[in-house]
Amino acid sequence: MSHVELVTPISQVSTPTGFRDFMAGFPSGVAVVTAIDAQGRPWGMTCSSLCSVTLDPPTLLVGMRLESPTLRAVMLSGSFAVNLLHHKGQATAELFASGAPDRFETTPWHTPEEATGPHLSRDAHAVADCRVRQSVRVGGQRMVFGEVLRISGPTDEPPLLYGNRRFGVWPTG
Repeated sequence: MSHVELVTPISQVSTPTGFRDFMAGFPSGVAVVTAIDAQGRPWGMTCSSLCSVTLDPPTLLVGMRLESPTLRAVMLSGSFAVNLLHHKGQATAELFASGAPDRFETTPWHTPEEATGPHLSRDAHAVADCRVRQSVRVGGQRMVFGEVLRISGPTDEPPLLYGNRRFGVWPTG
C-alpha cells in the first residue's frame, strides 16, 4: 500500500482583499449592465457579479453597488439589459468600469423596440433584455434577479474574458 502525503494549503481568515484575490482566480465573461432612467438617460456599468440562476423561467442575477446610478435606474425602471462583450470590447469594459460620465457619448449603442436597456451595438456579442423579478441587499451590494425576456445574438465573435486581473480571449482550436 502506498502512502500519499496530503499537503494542506495555508488557511487564513477571509478578508475583503483575500476574497478578491480568491475570485480573481475564477475567470468569467465580461458584461455591461445598462438601463434607462425616468428622464430617458442611459446608464451602464461593467459587472463582474453575473450568473445564471434558472432556465425556467430564464433568470440571471447581477450584483451592483448600492450607490450605483445604474442600480438606481434599474430599480426605478424595473428593467435592464445585460451586454456580453466580445473580444474587441476591452476598451468599452474599462470605460464602463471607470465611472466616466461620457461613456454613452463615446460608445455606439441603440435601444431596439421592446429592449429593456441600451444595447452596445459595436461591442456586445449577445444581449439579454431583463425584467426585475426580485432584489436582495447583501452588504454594500444589491443582488438583482432578472427574468430574461429576449436575447439578441450571439454573434460569431468570441467572448471577452476577465481573470487574474487581466482581459483575455477563449483559446481557439
